[in-house]
Amino acid sequence: MTSSYCLSSIRNTAFFHTSRICLQKDRLCVFSHCPGREFLTLKPQESFPKSSLSVLRLRGSGFRRPFAAFAEAEGEHVQDVVRAKELHHHHEGNAESDDDELPGMAKAFNISSGTASAVSVCIALAALVFPLFMGSLGQGLPFKTKALSYATLLFGFYMAWNIGANDVANAMGTSVGSGALSLRQAVLTAAVLEFSGALLMGTHVTSTMQKGILVANVFQGKDTLLFAGLLSSLAAAGTWLQVASYYGWPVSTTHCIVGSMVGFGLAYGGPGAVFWSSLARVTSSWVVSPLIGAIVSFLVYKCIRRFVYSARNPGQAAAAAAPIAVFLGVTGISFSAFPLSKTVSIALAQALACGAAGAIAVDRVIRKQLGHLLAKSAKADPEPKPETHPSKNIGFLSDIAGPTGTQLEIVYGVFGYMQILSACFMSFAHGGNDVSNAIGPLAAALSILQGGMSAAEIVIPNDVLAWGGFGIVAGLMMWGYRVIATIGKKITELTPTRGFAAEFAAASVVLGASKLGLPSQPLILWSAQ
Repeated sequence: MTSSYCLSSIRNTAFFHTSRICLQKDRLCVFSHCPGREFLTLKPQESFPKSSLSVLRLRGSGFRRPFAAFAEAEGEHVQDVVRAKELHHHHEGNAESDDDELPGMAKAFNISSGTASAVSVCIALAALVFPLFMGSLGQGLPFKTKALSYATLLFGFYMAWNIGANDVANAMGTSVGSGALSLRQAVLTAAVLEFSGALLMGTHVTSTMQKGILVANVFQGKDTLLFAGLLSSLAAAGTWLQVASYYGWPVSTTHCIVGSMVGFGLAYGGPGAVFWSSLARVTSSWVVSPLIGAIVSFLVYKCIRRFVYSARNPGQAAAAAAPIAVFLGVTGISFSAFPLSKTVSIALAQALACGAAGAIAVDRVIRKQLGHLLAKSAKADPEPKPETHPSKNIGFLSDIAGPTGTQLEIVYGVFGYMQILSACFMSFAHGGNDVSNAIGPLAAALSILQGGMSAAEIVIPNDVLAWGGFGIVAGLMMWGYRVIATIGKKITELTPTRGFAAEFAAASVVLGASKLGLPSQPLILWSAQ
């Protein structure tokens, strides 16, 4: 049997529903070649604890075995299967009680409950101690002002924590759901890129959240009232997000904070306190952005079906398409977020150079990891088989037959890499967009408290942006797995190709919205799926 490489979430999921598990004794990485096979029969409940989240069971238990090894055991030893099922039912109650004793973070990261508790305590202590060393605390100001500034930073952290617990799943849920990233890898990736996006692009949308929702003149000379209203908006939005995250509901943090601020403005100043033209611009993006995301995702996946799945050699076609997608993504990020010059021609040349470098790097990685399979598929180069049934078309949809066997594993291998890159793209865009939901009201409240400035005069310090990034990462680590399970598995059954199409489309739209100063994000990914 030809060696193959396990990247399909559907195949992995089907494997976990069987009672007989055959693993290779040698543990290899997901893309490594497997020259020989020696199988070891394991009984499921004795070896791996039951998990309540299928998305975490997929990657959290360390299953990275070639599908060919699983397929060879199919249909053998029926009596062993029956005995394994009996053992499963016998120990089911005990396994459930053991799982219930573990906190959620312990299950998610496959660590002990003591370690999970220690991590939670460390995060809580850091949240209490770090503000004492921030320049935005108001060094040199009276103690009362510093105490209120400290409380304001904690309110902002609470909102950012809930954004991480709920909204970061939109960036990483599809990658975890399809098996391209483990939850631990997703958290580490998000930690770096959420920070980067918040620091480099967070000010674009934050300015909209500060001066684009409420009319500052209505609150002229009433700084104390405006300060209290901003804190109440953070508390109200954060509370609702925490409830939604507890139940695993993916909701829009932008809707929460904008609605809270509008509610405060209406309660105090009536309709005249709300900047309706700016609010209409923001809310229109909630309708337009999901539609654009759905269209882009449809076109991306349609191109994959047309130029990869239906190609004569799908593996070679996927390897050729990957550098093109990377070139487009890296060029877009470089031009939007890292322009070295204000001159358009120079900035575009720099972005094109970065995109070309990224495409070359990805092409080399793919050729190195999958080169032997690509060479084998190129030598075989089978003739297209005649259709055994007439093709069916329903509108834009068609029943194009996908690749099978080694070709399928090559395609999933390539798009496994591509989905990781698209997750990075998405996480960066998310950090630049949604950190504003916590940092905008926080920075405005700090500025009013410490200097009495109006929202139009606010300059956002870098330490406040970093504080928001830390809160997002902390929320992702402690509660993010709840919504990741919903995004990754309960909306659409994802494969690497579907996940890549959804993330690439959503990240492109979110990055564009961030550049235009429009707060938007979660609905884009839902529509893209």
